[in-house]
Amino acid sequence: MSAIDELVGEFARLPGIGRKTALRLAFHLLKAPDDDARRLARSILDVRDKVRPCERCGNLSDASPCAICLSPRRDAATLCVVEEASDIMAIERTGEYRGLYHVLGGRLSPLDGIGPSELNVPPLLARAGTGEVREVVLATNPSVEGEATALYLARLLAPLGLRVTRIARGLPVGGDLEYADGVTIAEALAGRREL
Repeated sequence: MSAIDELVGEFARLPGIGRKTALRLAFHLLKAPDDDARRLARSILDVRDKVRPCERCGNLSDASPCAICLSPRRDAATLCVVEEASDIMAIERTGEYRGLYHVLGGRLSPLDGIGPSELNVPPLLARAGTGEVREVVLATNPSVEGEATALYLARLLAPLGLRVTRIARGLPVGGDLEYADGVTIAEALAGRREL
């Protein structure tokens, strides 16, 4: 196997990268200046060497606790529970949420062998039970597994006397009713609010 084939193969193993895109990336790197290719290689190694889960929330960061956990401008009374650290980035891009986070490290999926013991649940219960947290926002994905995970967590959190909420679901901005599935329309109707 040539070095180009090996690089294309490695790129193609990345999520969302097919063989044609992998080939395009490989040839781009071959044309790029040496400094660019070396900087990319160093960045990949640095991420692998330096980035770890935050000891408090599980967010991926090169410092622990992470910048979100250390920020005095965050509302420590609100805790948003997400499946993966990448979900934090999606929520942060909105600029709307000002609380703290907790990363589960997955979702309940019995068919894949992922049960409650494989998730980061005990630290969540410990954080939620300190008396500082007043609301837990369950922001798991709107899939069967995400819903099951949210229901499971809601049952565990109920005895703590906290407000447990779920992110809203419904029609996307710019979407058309005629193309939406029945479940999505039903969720949008159930979650309607006053104007």
